[in-house]
Amino acid sequence: MEATAMAAQRVLKVVGFNGSLSATSKTRGLVKAAVEICKKSIPGMEMEFVDISPLPFLNPDLVVNGTVPPEVEAFRKKMAEADCYFFSSPEYNYSVSGPLKNAIDWGSFPTNVWGDKAAAIVSTGYDFGGGRSQYHLRQMGVRVNIHFINTPEFFLNVNEPPPKFDEKGNLIDEETKKRLKEILLALQAFALRLDGNCK
Repeated sequence: MEATAMAAQRVLKVVGFNGSLSATSKTRGLVKAAVEICKKSIPGMEMEFVDISPLPFLNPDLVVNGTVPPEVEAFRKKMAEADCYFFSSPEYNYSVSGPLKNAIDWGSFPTNVWGDKAAAIVSTGYDFGGGRSQYHLRQMGVRVNIHFINTPEFFLNVNEPPPKFDEKGNLIDEETKKRLKEILLALQAFALRLDGNCK
């Protein structure tokens, strides 16, 4: 059954993250493009970009009488309400970025709100296109009970021609947009299957 046909049963709420804090980062460009693709060409799927930059570094001392800081509470509420997740990860020193790891940690502390949901990963970088960060992200997913799709995979080498992004970090390469849509459709199908809406 096609993902779009399955999606007619409900509208999936997707939260998209950018692991880089730069306003013109390539990973941010991928999330922005994914939001537009969902809006224009994937019925039954709505993606919201959630900025992780306001989150403080995780510190148990910030949890007072079971209450986390307002920025953290707002973030955790978004995670709890989402049906699935879209991670866009740069590769820093063969791993994920500090801000992305921090966001994952806050989502699991003091209680885990990631909760048995589907997710997809896209990454950018040189040589392997950010692939090493994906492997570490998958390891974290095991601990916090996030279920990542296995295929298709998306690694984007930003050095390979033709140019993939403009000077503002917007995705301009049509072939890359097609690959993004394939990832999103796979995420949609997997999320619905996990949710029991596809028998």
